[in-house]
Amino acid sequence: MVKKQETWSAEEQKFLEVLWQQCPKVKRAYELAQEFIQIVRKRESSLLNNWILQTHQPEVPHELRVFAGGLQRDFEAVQAALRFEWNNGQLEGQINRLKLIKRQMYGRAGFELLRRRVLNTG
Repeated sequence: MVKKQETWSAEEQKFLEVLWQQCPKVKRAYELAQEFIQIVRKRESSLLNNWILQTHQPEVPHELRVFAGGLQRDFEAVQAALRFEWNNGQLEGQINRLKLIKRQMYGRAGFELLRRRVLNTG
């Protein structure tokens, strides 16, 4: 569960307490996930490096360390995504639309019809 602890039902809270007692790694993973969510929601790129360093501890599950390693490899891009408001979502959407039209028309018509469909649909 990634939702806030205040919103848990009594049953959920009891289940998680038992789980965390039996497997402390799960509790640590939950805490780190909550921290990461806050970093992303508040766009606090300055805290990202410290979060990644925390994942190198032995009590952190392997999967979370692998995730943090991926963030570290693309650190500049992740930091820029947190720091800047703009993104390339609009461009990716247009590329996806163009590829869809191209796939639909593959082998059926020439470039001129493809050009007309791309320019006339929006």
